[in-house]
Amino acid sequence: MSLFNVPDFLGYLVNVFLMEGALITLALTIATAVGGMIVGMGVALLRMSSNPVLRGPAAFYIWVMRGTPLLVQLVIVFTGLPQFGIRLNVLESSLFALILNEAAYLAEIIRAGFLSVPQGQREAADALGLPRWVKLWKVTFPQAFRLMIPSLGNSVNGLLKATSLTSVISMEELMRRSQMLMQAKFEVLEVFCAAAIYYLLMTTAWGFFQQWLEKRYSAGFGTRK
Repeated sequence: MSLFNVPDFLGYLVNVFLMEGALITLALTIATAVGGMIVGMGVALLRMSSNPVLRGPAAFYIWVMRGTPLLVQLVIVFTGLPQFGIRLNVLESSLFALILNEAAYLAEIIRAGFLSVPQGQREAADALGLPRWVKLWKVTFPQAFRLMIPSLGNSVNGLLKATSLTSVISMEELMRRSQMLMQAKFEVLEVFCAAAIYYLLMTTAWGFFQQWLEKRYSAGFGTRK
């Protein structure tokens, strides 16, 4: 008996059930990245506030979310919130936990990017009398974004693989569907090797996109090449 069935492995590479799981993984990643960026931006701004009433809770949130495993957070959201009358389905629980977790990491990346902008640029904006929000979005953010791209890209790359943890609460993304297929076919190595190829293709595609973004904004402060 062969230890590795090559024809079956090749079949799993074009298996519609796994392909759909890969698409769900991509959708989870994109939705979480967008949601995490929005929440992370807000948390980063609070974290940089001079008001301790705003800065303290933001720092505590980052400390908790970065200091506990995503797996634990998923289980708490899925099984703990119903104890307080908050009932979320599998998809909602997955997105809620993923966004909360990702936002904590993105908040620190965004904060570091803002702090990396030369002080002289901010002082020049102040000298022009620009309103605070105009200064943030027109002066600070474009320059900071260029500096953030590598770290943001790496975070999203890790997020794409971290979505596999949602299989624990039965979210039918790529990993969960791989487990279901493995249990039905009893071919562990072939199925998971096929899943690994899917993950590799997705992370590689993202890597090329990240490189394109870095080159696009490498000419200057948020300008295109």
